[in-house]
Amino acid sequence: MSQPSSSMPAPGQLTIMERGLYIVAGLLLAAAGARPRPNALLSIAALGAGGYLAWRGAEGSCPAKAALAELNTTPSARPTHDPI
Repeated sequence: MSQPSSSMPAPGQLTIMERGLYIVAGLLLAAAGARPRPNALLSIAALGAGGYLAWRGAEGSCPAKAALAELNTTPSARPTHDPI
């Protein structure tokens, strides 16, 4: 059985536009990291971050987006007080 489609994706799910942006940005970052640089650690970090970003775009989910959506929907843990 298929679920009814809605205009808003589930929290953490990327829209088609976001998926494309994640993939393109990830590939650009990975390509920049693949260029030889004096600091190999920065190249490795750029390759890893770019690959992860492109993978998240291809998969269509983002844990950071899900966490932000959860923060925006859960009530604040601080007690509310009336001003004195």
